[in-house]
Amino acid sequence: MLSEIKVALRGLAKSPGFTAIAIVTIALAIGANTAVLSLVNALLIRPLPYKNPQQLVLIWEQFANQGLERIPVSAPEYLDYEKELRSYENIAAFD
Repeated sequence: MLSEIKVALRGLAKSPGFTAIAIVTIALAIGANTAVLSLVNALLIRPLPYKNPQQLVLIWEQFANQGLERIPVSAPEYLDYEKELRSYENIAAFD
């Protein structure tokens, strides 16, 4: 097995272009895998840090006549919602 590793290392040393491409490809694959698994963990596996996460809602705006849907609420509109909405226990904004 040691001799096979030596042969592989000699082959990699003879073609540095291929070696560089292989190393970059492996590094990108590891990085992409880490990013995807971090997202899956944050969004699907780990529970949300709220008492009743099933009761959370997102408030979006919709301008149907302009063909715009799911537009985030602006800061002044948020303040209006905060004053006038009585359907929700609490309201908060995030960026």
